[in-house]
Amino acid sequence: MSRFDNDQSRRAFLRRSAQLGLAGVAAPFVTSLGAIGEAAAATASDYKALVCIFLYGGNDYANTLPPYDQASYNLYQAQRSNIALDRASLAATVLSPTNSLGGRQFALAPAMASLMPVFNAGKMAAVLNVGTLVQPTTKAQYSAASVPLPPKLFSHNDQQSYFQASSPEGATSGWGGRIGDLFESGNGTATLTCINASGNAVYLAGKQAIQYAIGTGGPTALINNATTLYGSSTAASTLRSLMTAPSGNLFADEHGKVSARALNLYSQVSGALASAPAANFPLFPTTNPLALQLRIVAQMISVSQALSAKRQVFFVALGGFDMHENLAAAHPVQIGLVADAMRAFYDTTNNLGVADKVTAFTASDFGRTLVSNTSGADHGWGSMHFVMGGAVKGQKIYGTPPAIGNGTGDDVGQGRLLPSISVDQYASTLASWFGVSATDMTTVLPNMGNYNPSTWNLGFV
Repeated sequence: MSRFDNDQSRRAFLRRSAQLGLAGVAAPFVTSLGAIGEAAAATASDYKALVCIFLYGGNDYANTLPPYDQASYNLYQAQRSNIALDRASLAATVLSPTNSLGGRQFALAPAMASLMPVFNAGKMAAVLNVGTLVQPTTKAQYSAASVPLPPKLFSHNDQQSYFQASSPEGATSGWGGRIGDLFESGNGTATLTCINASGNAVYLAGKQAIQYAIGTGGPTALINNATTLYGSSTAASTLRSLMTAPSGNLFADEHGKVSARALNLYSQVSGALASAPAANFPLFPTTNPLALQLRIVAQMISVSQALSAKRQVFFVALGGFDMHENLAAAHPVQIGLVADAMRAFYDTTNNLGVADKVTAFTASDFGRTLVSNTSGADHGWGSMHFVMGGAVKGQKIYGTPPAIGNGTGDDVGQGRLLPSISVDQYASTLASWFGVSATDMTTVLPNMGNYNPSTWNLGFV
């Protein structure tokens, strides 16, 4: 590694570490400034949470929301005869949206039947053909390469990053984290603004906000929160002091601040969660990994008042959607996990009386091709997504239904959809509900300047 790289890494470490340190042990002057924001937030009467449900691998849009009207179904079945869902199996999950789709009909995948009551109650919506773009793009512009496109289209890592951060792999902040930047000063503990129940994701990294990782069983304690070491409470206390005490070394001091923050947050979060009775969260399937992540999210939301939180952004995830083969058998299993987890989450927030304050939405690298290969589908581009919550203007399907086929005006080959709704527009609609102003929208989503402001809010929430 070059000296330049070392210097860059050191500066980046110090910048991020300083943010962590300030979050837990702010200097008196910083604390006084922060109190201005805290006082304003403390008078607010509302709470809102955004929950991103990321499906890693590129979810297959065509078997998640398959066409049902006979003409459309025939076109769909012709392109993927070996993996198409049987039309008769869709009869029980045909959607009846309140908005007109020009005669087109769609159904939920049968494995997602548990979400039908949520959609029919007007608390869930589908959004068609969402994908990564830099600016509005036509097929002619794509073919002529006359407009900028997201770098490395159809690449998992880069498109995961572009969806989450508006930048390819290597991005240092995501739009969820940048939303957190705007709201963290209004929370009692700034570090509990962006919370990740799946490990780590650029989506929740802010320019100031730091994502807080939590396990499905609650916060993870340093040194297992031990009160004794080798049978000695003095040894345990000494170890904690060594971990957190100033040393005169810049890196060691920052590490000590992070350690102190982690120890303090463990006590704060675990204490709050102790007041969330397990009896309030019986609906989550215990063998469903996504459901377990959403359960801890629901638990954190239930104690938001105890944590003095007004705005929180959460991230959960499920992998296994990169189905180049065995899609017909594997996809229903994965999408069924998603549906059951989402249903349990919605019902729980409803039972807790906070459904209208919580909006969950799906996201993924990209969609998959409509044209099948031997037993699966290849990397695509545009996809469809679900938005769910008490504030959602549901029982609707938003967006224009794309033409079905290979080489249509709506795809760039193999039924690979050219997005008609950008991730930025999808995100700005969610951000607007959350409270991000039009003035701040381009800070959160830099590409929004490429779109007419009249298209910044798609109206689904």
